[in-house]
Amino acid sequence: MILLGILFLVPFYFLFVNSVKTFGDLLTNAASLPKTIEWGNYARAFDITNFPTALGNSLLITVGSNVLLVIICAMAAYYMVRNNNRFNRLLYIIFVAAMVVPFQSIMIPLVKVTSKLGLMDSIPGLIICYLGFGVPMSVFLFHGFVKSIPLEIEEAATVDGSNVYGVFYRVVFPLLKPMLVTVFILNTLWIWNDYLLPSLILQSDHLSTIPIATFAFFGQYTKQWDLALPALVMGVLPIIIFFLFMQRYIIEGITAGAVKG
Repeated sequence: MILLGILFLVPFYFLFVNSVKTFGDLLTNAASLPKTIEWGNYARAFDITNFPTALGNSLLITVGSNVLLVIICAMAAYYMVRNNNRFNRLLYIIFVAAMVVPFQSIMIPLVKVTSKLGLMDSIPGLIICYLGFGVPMSVFLFHGFVKSIPLEIEEAATVDGSNVYGVFYRVVFPLLKPMLVTVFILNTLWIWNDYLLPSLILQSDHLSTIPIATFAFFGQYTKQWDLALPALVMGVLPIIIFFLFMQRYIIEGITAGAVKG
């Protein structure tokens, strides 16, 4: 396990060590420790990428997309499980089938549709796109978890006078916490690091996310690794901290979703 852990940490070693090297030192020996620590790389990368704006855009897109995905997919999965008719079974199959559709096969239609709907070059438009692509997996995870919730709990709430909305938000939704956190983490890792979809939808510089802003260091003839690596470090640190803080909920959610009530 120690050897496996070291293997996975090697890329982070190269990332952090080379982010404080000069360009010449980086090209000479990327595996060695820096001869002189160049903290100025971070300051220059911070200014060139307009990091506060890129960070704010990434946070807004990630949080906004996740909130919609969690609420809508939890409600959809709950309805399909508790109303197990032919239509809902077919709808669930369609959701699951959508998980295997390659993104590259629908890029052009996606751009055409978002352009006609006036959603291009806007953060709300990008959030709607993430909502569409994130629903299949989120519904799939919630669907399995809702099955593990005893129906008797909901029946007791109904007897006490609660309607279907009260049952869901006061009884079911709190019980979904392990899977809520799991879905939130998985979608956060995906949305935060995504480059392709924002590059298709967002065109203005002031709307750039961290992956798009970092790409500014890679041109046709030049690759500014001494500045790109510090930008990557600044971009990856928030998601690493978030994952380390929340990772225990992933195991809890998957384990709980695999056991029926």
